[in-house]
Amino acid sequence: MAHIHLPEGLPGILGPMAISPESTKALRELAEVLLRGPNTLTSAEREMIATYVSSQNDCCFCQLSHGAAAAEHLGGDYELIDRVKSNYASAEISEKLKALLAIAGKVQKGGKHVTPEDVERARKLGATDKEIHDTVLIAAAFCMFNRYVDGLGTWQPTDPRAYREMGQRMAHVGYVRPNWEEPVEAA
Repeated sequence: MAHIHLPEGLPGILGPMAISPESTKALRELAEVLLRGPNTLTSAEREMIATYVSSQNDCCFCQLSHGAAAAEHLGGDYELIDRVKSNYASAEISEKLKALLAIAGKVQKGGKHVTPEDVERARKLGATDKEIHDTVLIAAAFCMFNRYVDGLGTWQPTDPRAYREMGQRMAHVGYVRPNWEEPVEAA
């Protein structure tokens, strides 16, 4: 049961967003820019960063919904997303993404945990300053999103299959369309 009265049947962040349209627009636009906007990191990579940080924060809704979006970008590879969450260092992802996930994990603990050595390692593996910047911003934003969802005690289904359609919408429609909650055919 949520800590405040939220609309029935809207999981995770969707419940609080339904009662606060003035903040909803800004939050959706931020997610759109961070996860789908023009970038040298793919949407799949950015969704994996959001998923990893959310898993470290133990936010069921965010890790499963953004994990589903990442998997959708990767042709349905949910197993890879599970490996990234459990041990990204041994997952079949680029060394650059591993270095960026290490930075994201440190931001999740606290921004001051990121060291010059972490940044230099990411650079040596091909990360640009913009990619490092965006990784830090995604990690920081998802700490906020995770705390928003969990701090209000929102309803969060625990079955990953419940998030597959949501992941398709996030991957193919995005975050800002007004009819976001309506079903969509995958592109």
